[in-house]
Amino acid sequence: MSAERPARGRLEASLPDAPLVAVPGGLRPGPAEGDGEGRPSSGINARAVCPFAVCDGSGWIVDESDVATPCECRERRIEKARAKGVSATLPKRFRGVSFERPPLSDMARDPKVRSKVSEIRSFCDEIDARLDEGQGLWLEGGPGTGKTTLAMLVSKAALDAGRTAAIYSLPGLLARIRRTFDGEAGQDSYFTFFRRLTSVDLLHLDDLGAENRTEWVLEQLYAIIDRRYSDQRSIVVTTNLNAAALTEQLGDRIVSRLTEICGDPMLIEGKDRRIDLAPGDFGYDQG
Repeated sequence: MSAERPARGRLEASLPDAPLVAVPGGLRPGPAEGDGEGRPSSGINARAVCPFAVCDGSGWIVDESDVATPCECRERRIEKARAKGVSATLPKRFRGVSFERPPLSDMARDPKVRSKVSEIRSFCDEIDARLDEGQGLWLEGGPGTGKTTLAMLVSKAALDAGRTAAIYSLPGLLARIRRTFDGEAGQDSYFTFFRRLTSVDLLHLDDLGAENRTEWVLEQLYAIIDRRYSDQRSIVVTTNLNAAALTEQLGDRIVSRLTEICGDPMLIEGKDRRIDLAPGDFGYDQG
């Protein structure tokens, strides 16, 4: 079934998967991924190195009968190619974050939050398994308590593991979605950006609930979160609002899906640590 471009202002929740087709010698990518002659697209090439040390770097395992089957690394590379065009770079302020450095080393000694820091560290240590299972995190707390720094460590762990991620403040994400409607040359279409946003291994949304509540905003959030919920893909969110306030802001449909993906909110307590820091640019890359 062919996919139709979603109506302006609406997100399409039904997206096609590129097929594998049978050719002499085994399976090869269909037209959506190949060059039309059974050869893999430019996102996969034989000069690459298989991170699992299984194939020759081509993304295919060929047996003695010359039958080719896809290697696990192939899907990883396809996912990375599809993820181009989303914000997948840690903001400058957070590129050096570590559990061994302040403020996290200080938080790990704070009786109010050390168990939460330990839990998030375990999540990072098991990042591949957590992402494969579609597990997420919901970090709640006041301004400057360190919840964004903790969330950035999860995104950093995902990127370091070779997984795909999209990292946005929610106001920045909504601005990025609006730009897809402007039709500027070189910009992704609405449909293309939505597909990329919903297919990455990890979606990191910072400052959930900070946006003005409108029907358009709720529609965008629901479409994104519902698609990731249906596909069992991970989400990490941070918010200044407690669950009741976030439900009032976003509605039951969105919050119930977040709860199933992320579990109950993890409260990050403490003072506003930003008052001890020198002023500087928060550094969000809005994509």
